[in-house]
Amino acid sequence: MFLRATSVSSKNQAMDKIALRILAELRRDGRIANTELAQKVGLSESACLRRVRQLEADGLIERYMARLNLSKLGWGMSLLVRITLKAQTDRDLRIFERAVSAVPEITDCFLTTGEADYVLRVFARDAADIERLHGAVLTKLPGVARVESSFVLREIVSGATPPIERGT
Repeated sequence: MFLRATSVSSKNQAMDKIALRILAELRRDGRIANTELAQKVGLSESACLRRVRQLEADGLIERYMARLNLSKLGWGMSLLVRITLKAQTDRDLRIFERAVSAVPEITDCFLTTGEADYVLRVFARDAADIERLHGAVLTKLPGVARVESSFVLREIVSGATPPIERGT
């Protein structure tokens, strides 16, 4: 399981060392038992559970996820796709973003600076699937002027989150 923690806002300045340790432990193992978590952070089980629930309520913990082995599920190829739109009005961006959100093979989409307007992470089963995605999906997204793809040869770091605080 993975934990995605948001930045600590000024209204959450009451973040103490125990809260930071709880977040660090949950980031390492989102399925850790409350008993073990309480032991690691030096709290009683009930106090630990209350703290975790409060971190969830404050939005510091957004969700818990399982990391899947996509190649074992048949998704043998991964691409990074750079998309340039014909126009970049707010309306054009909204229409593109709504359309890209509906494509299940696209797992990540980032609005970026630079030559491309968007960078996508796309998964495909094989070369024929890439051809299908390119011709029938990516180039047909609303407002697309240019599509440039790169194959991911090997993942070095993936799904990582930055440290909650320096040294964590």
